[in-house]
Amino acid sequence: MEIILILSALILGFLLVLIAVPPIIRIAKSKHLFEPFEERKIHTKVVPPLGGVAIFIAFTLSAIFATDGLDFTEFKYILAGVILMFFTGLKDDLIIISARKKLIIQIVAVILLISFANIHFTNLHGVLGEYRIGHITGISLSLFAMIVIINAFNLIDGVDGLASGIGTLASLVFGTWFYLTGNYPIAIMTFALVGALAAFFIYNVFGNSNKLFMGDTGSLIIGFLISIMVVSFNELNLTAPEPYRIVGAPAVSFAIVIVPLIDTLRVMTIRIAQRRSPFSPDKNHIHHRLLSLLHSHLKVTSIILAGNLVLIAIALGLNYWQLNVNLQFVIIFLVGLGFSMIPSYILRTKRTKKAYSS
Repeated sequence: MEIILILSALILGFLLVLIAVPPIIRIAKSKHLFEPFEERKIHTKVVPPLGGVAIFIAFTLSAIFATDGLDFTEFKYILAGVILMFFTGLKDDLIIISARKKLIIQIVAVILLISFANIHFTNLHGVLGEYRIGHITGISLSLFAMIVIINAFNLIDGVDGLASGIGTLASLVFGTWFYLTGNYPIAIMTFALVGALAAFFIYNVFGNSNKLFMGDTGSLIIGFLISIMVVSFNELNLTAPEPYRIVGAPAVSFAIVIVPLIDTLRVMTIRIAQRRSPFSPDKNHIHHRLLSLLHSHLKVTSIILAGNLVLIAIALGLNYWQLNVNLQFVIIFLVGLGFSMIPSYILRTKRTKKAYSS
């Protein structure tokens, strides 16, 4: 029965996005709701940034339908947070909202989730030698981690298919584990997101007249939901049955969402080193660097997703070999950082050779 509910959430989420996108695009075109051109933008034609509306509709309806009748009291608070992310992102996509206001709303949504859905860290699984942690520490760490993940997904949305591809991969991995360990309600919710993102990916990457961007509406929703998956994955691993219990859950969850986290850390470090605001826009993201080399959105997205998949496999391998969780973290972080620096290194090498030859 559970697998039928999961498949129904997946299929319904997929179909709803397929159905919703064309009328959303028609409305956007009739009302001239397009993303404005900026110097750092990499597209040459106007595209509606309202894909998040389709993702919101599809995820919400399919998750409500497929979890109906199940014991999933947390879902109403999750949905409340998703609605807050939806309206915040929609306003930012249409008339712009200040970063400060956007952050405040994110904090409110996460606090709502922590307070009423009781979704927060209680154990660090041995990270820095810590296991069971205090209530205030757990809430503070959860708030910080979730806000970071939400904004990291917001920042990684820079080329076609990247944010939705990473979101699909992360949701697929988390959702499969939730299913295998018998956590069916959150597995159903997760696969509802997989279906919605998979359909959006098709329009975003391969669409022509029906092409659209997810905008902040979509990226904030994805980041919010995946931050919930990260916290839930770590907490549910405390009581997960064998052989599915993952001792190094923090390191594995880090590997699953490593691309936006490492990229955010790297670009902010570069901006601070250049004495600029860490929130100032630029083209130092890994997808911008790869696009300068490959000139293809699909190739860039495919390479980053392949790298993400390799890092997930490494993390699972390290966990299987029962390495210390702190050592797992260090290895995954260094490998991920190394991967992220390769495009910039290749570009610098090419520029140096060109300078010498001229």
